[in-house]
Formats: sequence, C-alpha cells, structure tokens
Amino acid sequence: MKRNIKRCLLGICAMFATLGISAANTAKTIYIYGFAASFNDSTVYFTELQRLDSAYIDTKTNFLYSRENYSYQLQDYLDQKGWKHAVCITSYGLTKKEAEKKFLNLRKKYVDKGKFDIKYLKLSDFTYQAIKPEDN
Repeated sequence: MKRNIKRCLLGICAMFATLGISAANTAKTIYIYGFAASFNDSTVYFTELQRLDSAYIDTKTNFLYSRENYSYQLQDYLDQKGWKHAVCITSYGLTKKEAEKKFLNLRKKYVDKGKFDIKYLKLSDFTYQAIKPEDN
C-alpha cells in the first residue's frame, strides 16, 4: 500500500514538473513575404521573398514570434506611401522552397482571376526587420 502511494505521489510530482516546461523562441533564418489587399481597391501588393536572419520561432509549434507585428510593418509602409487601410498578411517558411511554394500558391489565386492590379514591392522598397522577444 505504501509503495502505491509513493508511486502516485511521484507521478503527481512528475506531472507538475512537466507543466513548467514551455516552448522557447529560438533565432532562425526564415524566408518571409507579405501580401496586402484592400476591400476598396482592386490593387494587391506582394513583397519579394526575403531572407530574414534572426527571426524567432517557437520551438514547439514552429510559429513565427510576433507575426502580427511583421504584418504591421508592411501596413505602416503602405500607409506612408498613401495606400491607407490595407489588410496585410505575412507568411513565411523555414526553407526557401517552402516559402516559395506558399508565395506562388497565393499569387496564382490573384493572377488567375485577372481582376486585380498586382504590384510587387522590391527589396529596395520594403524589407522586414526582425523582431526580438522581450525578456520577462
């Protein structure tokens, strides 16, 4: 009986010890691009595929840290250029091939419809800046 209680207590302790483990953000090189559209306009923007060093990725989910803020970088740039109220997304891949595949699939949807004025932002026009996690 005492042995079962000890095992049970040991199991509970092990369970609580693993609850404290969380995924860490690690710096990696990723390939990233942005897309912007507006509900008021038929113009859409694509950034060039960019290599971004020191982007932070959640080790557990492979999700880009602060992804929404990358989209805000693109939105702020377009606001400054006079294209207000753009809806921006940022997509990425851990490899160039993965990112290119996502980029080409999204672009195909807009090219095939033929209803959109597609514009491309060159690296000399817009580049993403890496966002570092805040230390807590």
